[in-house]
Amino acid sequence: MTLKTAPLFATLLLLAATPAGAQQTQAPSTEAARDALAKKEGEGDQSALLKETLTAVDKQYSLIRKGRSQFTYDATYTYVGQERIVTDYTADGLTLFDIENTNSHTITNTLSADYGVLNNLTANFTLPLISKYTDSTKHSGLSNSLGDINVGARWQPIEAKRDRANFTVTGNVRLPSGRSPFKVIAGSGEATGSGVTAVSAGLNVNRIVDPVALFGSINVTASAAADHLHQVNGTRVLTRVKPGTSVGFGIGFAYALSYGISTTLSFQEAISAGSKLRFEDGLEVKTSTQTSAIVNMGLGYRVSPKTTVNLSVGIGLTDDSPNLSVGLNLPLAF
Repeated sequence: MTLKTAPLFATLLLLAATPAGAQQTQAPSTEAARDALAKKEGEGDQSALLKETLTAVDKQYSLIRKGRSQFTYDATYTYVGQERIVTDYTADGLTLFDIENTNSHTITNTLSADYGVLNNLTANFTLPLISKYTDSTKHSGLSNSLGDINVGARWQPIEAKRDRANFTVTGNVRLPSGRSPFKVIAGSGEATGSGVTAVSAGLNVNRIVDPVALFGSINVTASAAADHLHQVNGTRVLTRVKPGTSVGFGIGFAYALSYGISTTLSFQEAISAGSKLRFEDGLEVKTSTQTSAIVNMGLGYRVSPKTTVNLSVGIGLTDDSPNLSVGLNLPLAF
């Protein structure tokens, strides 16, 4: 029930409450009708609902007031199933040809904190805890570890207004606190982090077009190199990795179905340039460009005026994307 349908809904409730066959002796006054159909305290209006929906969908699109804090818990399950051909070349030609089937199930519990430095500047910190089960032709096992910590900020250069698009500039630093994929057995799936420091910058935009909130984003990520490695890969030893720069973008919309239910639909894509690999014997190679794309569908349920629980399901669209992801977002109050 949107705000536009609320008066009609209230009228139907009033009619339904009148006993069958009863006759009204006096028409209701204008003031009585206004009071009956008026918005009750705490209901909020459509713009407030859409803003809340947009905030719940992705905190990157909203800021909090100076001096205030906000804590959030996110739980995400991701499944990745892939089949890849592993080859290795030496001076004598092809020495290794193998087909690996790998399935991984990952549960990520993330605690995040936001703090209003200024009314238009919000700092944020995220701490992920990762449990990952991997089953492959060469290795199976469970890995529990800290993921990569993120520290960032969101800045709104222009005051947000209802009748125009609102912009938010984002900056983020990812620290390699998780288990590096370059310091575990190659192909074991035990890694819980990226293994390198990365810096991201982006721009988010949103606009409310009753009864829908539209949003979009674009970002660029550059990663530092991982040096002084000694990871056995086939018949070679990997000594250095320089990940390529990646560019990502996303679009979507949020719709408040009623005062308690909201839905979202979004699309995200990331294109990463090839990584440069260096081996102990002096061989240097560059991997191919990777493209990851996913469609997310979400449902939000407002359990209280200050708490909205959000569920989402994501479906991968490319070979480089997770096959399936399921997420839960819950604001925390202390």
